[in-house]
Amino acid sequence: MKRILLCDDHAIVREGLKQILVEQADIQIVGEASSGEETLKLLRTIRCDIVVLDIAMSGMGGIETLRELKRLHPNVSVLMLSMYPEDQYAVRSLQAGASGYLTKHSASEELVKAINTICAEGRYVTPLVADSLLGHLDTGDKAAHESLSDRELQVLIMLASGRSVSDIASDLHLSVKTVSTYKTRILDKLQLNGIAEMVRYAMKHQLIS
Repeated sequence: MKRILLCDDHAIVREGLKQILVEQADIQIVGEASSGEETLKLLRTIRCDIVVLDIAMSGMGGIETLRELKRLHPNVSVLMLSMYPEDQYAVRSLQAGASGYLTKHSASEELVKAINTICAEGRYVTPLVADSLLGHLDTGDKAAHESLSDRELQVLIMLASGRSVSDIASDLHLSVKTVSTYKTRILDKLQLNGIAEMVRYAMKHQLIS
């Protein structure tokens, strides 16, 4: 029996995942969490094989949760689930210890396949993620946004998608001042002048559609 812990800050998403997974005779949902902090707390008291973890959560972000989870529970596998395309966060997730990465647009069959593959082989990598990994190993010049921290990249994508600083602060449970600081750092690291250039940069590098 494969024991699964679901972590997503949207109850409707968790419910959708449960509906997919409970149909599998060899999968058991052993817990649900709405935040990274709650996930780490639950793992102190329950046993699971795989955590299905949302990457874009308020408070402790998905990758931050992943790093801490793997530090405390190195034998627990993590399947990252994201609204962002695979070429944006997959490499970062795998480097941080994830066993696989899927977008929320993936078919239900692929979610089940990913869980089964991780349990059998230890890792699930789609062809697009494999290409991203090969590209990352290239010794050529890297895009400037690869120098950003996980949180800075998240804020970049949100800003470039049209979200306001106050909205981002609310979603991520950060102060407006903190998000403004992230914005300043991003502009400085990418050598950009304002939001318009940030949007153009994000579109050029396919960080937003």
